[in-house]
Amino acid sequence: MTDVAYISVPLWYLPLLVLIPAAAAAGVLPWLKRRARTRTVPENDPDWSIPPVAEGFGQGISVIHRWDVRCKIVTLLAYSFAVASLRHLSLAAAALGLSLVVLLISKVWFRKVMLRVVALTGFLGMLLVVMPLTVPVHPGDTLVVFGSMDWLVVNLRGVVLAATIAAKAMAIALLMEPLLSTAPLPVTLYGLSRLGVPDMAGQMVLLSYRYLHVFTHEARRMTAGMQARGFAKKTDMDTLRALANFLGMLFVRSFERTERVFDAMQARGYNGRFPSPCDLRIQWQDILKTGIWVAAGAALVFFDYLKG
Repeated sequence: MTDVAYISVPLWYLPLLVLIPAAAAAGVLPWLKRRARTRTVPENDPDWSIPPVAEGFGQGISVIHRWDVRCKIVTLLAYSFAVASLRHLSLAAAALGLSLVVLLISKVWFRKVMLRVVALTGFLGMLLVVMPLTVPVHPGDTLVVFGSMDWLVVNLRGVVLAATIAAKAMAIALLMEPLLSTAPLPVTLYGLSRLGVPDMAGQMVLLSYRYLHVFTHEARRMTAGMQARGFAKKTDMDTLRALANFLGMLFVRSFERTERVFDAMQARGYNGRFPSPCDLRIQWQDILKTGIWVAAGAALVFFDYLKG
């Protein structure tokens, strides 16, 4: 413990370290949520019982949109594993910068990106608070002590470690939008099947994505009907009985709907496989994009290894 360095700061720094990030989060998070949930409503609002399976694909055509879906899936997933293996904050920040560049190039919806960022903020914020206080002390660490409160010590190595994890998590999460939103969902699932994923798994994902929205729409409609009849939630047996009937009827209606959908699919010639949504052909541009991203991931890992 002789190599551990101590930095003593006045006690009044502690409230500032707590209040300033809290105030910043209280101001930024509501703004992000408002921006994330804001969308332009067209004159003819679409029927949400039939959700689009390519939401965000029509935002624009970019080099990411034109990338062969098989190369895109393999490359971005491999790049994500490379980012997850980084150990230094500077390289994790560089990976985060590359993810932001891909977001700008791919022209995906800002709303969906912000929803993903907001979902990660709470977990990463707790990580930034807990790790500096709980990381084990090693020789060479720098500890910050607030006044005479020896029991409350902040390890700067824990701060760097938490920031590194946060940067890597954000970099990987931001890559999911260019991966999933730059091609229609059937094309992405078809690419996965061409890569060896069982075709039945892709069909289950496609049907689940579409009809989960249908069931949600049905649940909202039933909820509106219950409220129109004067239902109000309470902590009594009548409320529990009504909710049990609600869930049971929802499951029954969902099961009946799936039977009708399957009968309609069979009437249209479904024999266990969907027709191919497109003809996938790898071109030299796809190989070039793959090579660039593989080189970027390898460079990050290589420089991370050189830094020790």
